Amino acid sequence: MKPIEPTDVQRVIDGFANKDIYLHLETTNGAYATHNNEDFFSAGAYIRNALVRYQHGKIIGDNPYRIGLKLDIGWIYAEGLNHYEVDEQGRLLTAGLDSTGKLAVALQISTKPFE
Repeated sequence: MKPIEPTDVQRVIDGFANKDIYLHLETTNGAYATHNNEDFFSAGAYIRNALVRYQHGKIIGDNPYRIGLKLDIGWIYAEGLNHYEVDEQGRLLTAGLDSTGKLAVALQISTKPFE
């Protein structure tokens, strides 16, 4: 993965608009850390292979970034994103990595289900 280039990511987001796509979205603040500090409050969210269609999407911010996808009935968004890649399958993979390289948030878009 490389640091987000907003113009490049926006172009990819636009290419998936108005198509059925599979979405992967997860957040974590380090559930693995609770064994080191029992007072640490751990929270996260995970959804994989949600089949959605968005009207338009937008990347905003100034590192870290926020990506929002406008659906007919609402919004999906992820914030804290700072890295991305378009893989060999044409999937958009974005991530928010902390200062140690650990994942805090991921938003991924594909025309085929994730394995």
